[in-house]
Amino acid sequence: MTLNLPRTVRSIRRVQNIVRVLTHHGFGHLVDRLRLERYIPLPKRWRHAVLPEEKDAAEISLGRRLAMVLESLGPTFIKLGQTLSTRPDLFPPDIIAELVQLQDRVPPFDSAEARRIVTEALGTPIEECFSSFDADPFASGSIAQVHRAVTRAQGSQLSQRVVVKVKRPDIEDIIRLDMTILRWIADLAERLIPELQLYRPKLIVEEFERNLLREMDFINEAAVMTRFGESFKDDPNFRIPRVYWEYSGPSVLTLQELQGISAQRVLESPDLAVDRRAIADKLARSFVRQFFEIGLFHGDPHPGNLLIEPPASIGLIDFGLTGRIDDQMLGQLVLALVAAFNREPELIVEILADMDSLDEYTDRLRLRNDFLQLIEKYYGLPLHRFDTQVLFYEVTDLIRQHNVTLPREFVLFGKALVAVGGICLQLDPNLNLVGLIRPQLQTIIAKRLSPSRLLKSTAVMGWHLANIIKSAPGQMRDISRRLSRGRWQVNIRHQNLDDLAHELDRSSNRLAFAIVIGAVIVGSSMVVTAETTEPILGIPLRFMGFAGYIVAGIMGLGLVINIIRSGKVS
Repeated sequence: MTLNLPRTVRSIRRVQNIVRVLTHHGFGHLVDRLRLERYIPLPKRWRHAVLPEEKDAAEISLGRRLAMVLESLGPTFIKLGQTLSTRPDLFPPDIIAELVQLQDRVPPFDSAEARRIVTEALGTPIEECFSSFDADPFASGSIAQVHRAVTRAQGSQLSQRVVVKVKRPDIEDIIRLDMTILRWIADLAERLIPELQLYRPKLIVEEFERNLLREMDFINEAAVMTRFGESFKDDPNFRIPRVYWEYSGPSVLTLQELQGISAQRVLESPDLAVDRRAIADKLARSFVRQFFEIGLFHGDPHPGNLLIEPPASIGLIDFGLTGRIDDQMLGQLVLALVAAFNREPELIVEILADMDSLDEYTDRLRLRNDFLQLIEKYYGLPLHRFDTQVLFYEVTDLIRQHNVTLPREFVLFGKALVAVGGICLQLDPNLNLVGLIRPQLQTIIAKRLSPSRLLKSTAVMGWHLANIIKSAPGQMRDISRRLSRGRWQVNIRHQNLDDLAHELDRSSNRLAFAIVIGAVIVGSSMVVTAETTEPILGIPLRFMGFAGYIVAGIMGLGLVINIIRSGKVS
């Protein structure tokens, strides 16, 4: 189904701004192929046709230009760039490196407005909730800004130092408009640019929208943090910020302020009084548990999100990006890891096929051989020589070469595993990550092959089979009735004929334009060579003829420029 852009003043102006930014940063050819040039005002369209702005952008790398476009277009597009930076299976490292640097460089909004939002969200004057509320936020992003505060003591509950996350005013309207336009552009991209279909732009935008809407509702983030807190409540040395539900809502999130040293500082200062080996072991075990037991994991465990308290207490913050692994995905993930450990690339390829990740043109034999070469390259390598980040990018590069598209959660799992593994090996180069993961895999496989699990699976399959048998006679009867009454229909859905019609329409318009130009030239020639010299309406005939030549020349020049810019000169 073709999506249409709502014809409102706001949407048209926003598309015009997007087209202008794309053209300015060297993506004018993309504007043409998406047929968005009609959104460029006519004077600017002519100026761009004669002096294209993208010529100056040719010397800048593709990744840098893409990052500049997203940063120029504001919060929604910055978030899109941050999401794309988590997909090294779709984009090469140089583009990922530029997108990773995208930051929400958004100035804070007025603190009085923040206090008003908190009061409205909590239904209570802010002074009754907090004994102090910092006027200046210590962090400001595209969706929210964060203030430090202190809760009021109530009864036996002492006052607590907290951080209050406050959503930006009117951010929902901005994101809703941008998402409508992004869905429309993604639909155009899949229909008009065949080489972009590999990246599944519509699927990426749909996935991005779901995650963004989830991130905008602070109740979701609070629920995730509560689940993490319950999962690690028995481990006092692995700390999750407590959620203060009485001071939280969809637009306001109040969390315990964790104390500690940034893990980045610990990595840079080996002389700090911390137990580096204990921290590495605890961090690795906590994430192995997230991956394989809880089914919910922190998706961005970089050193800035880890707070260390001597000697070996770890605090985990910023749960804006999390991943979920359901039972089916866990089974596929475990099988893929076991296949890698046992050097069985055929099984990896079959798992990818079951996940519908292979392109119709993927050469499975070549993919299997490339996986085998990669596995053998690292098989038996000493742990202190093992660079998880290099391995991860080699795997994603292999996947891109074979047009394999992995589910987002798989890629996010890989990135989180690589990030945690890198931190742990910097803290303790002798840590055996494989030794920590292998027992978990064996336990999961044993559970899946247990008699009770097999019996349950058999019962479910039997129920589905019984339903099929039960409904089959009725369905056959309906089919026979339709056939006997002549109501059986065969629906044929055409694809890309709209593009052919558009091309024919554009070609006919150019032909008609050329005929008009020719007619103007012929008419002007007849006027110039006419024997009579009497002026018409006081204008000499020769002057009118030469004016016709000038008009025809301008029209012809415009036609030539449009043909050249379309890339279809020959």
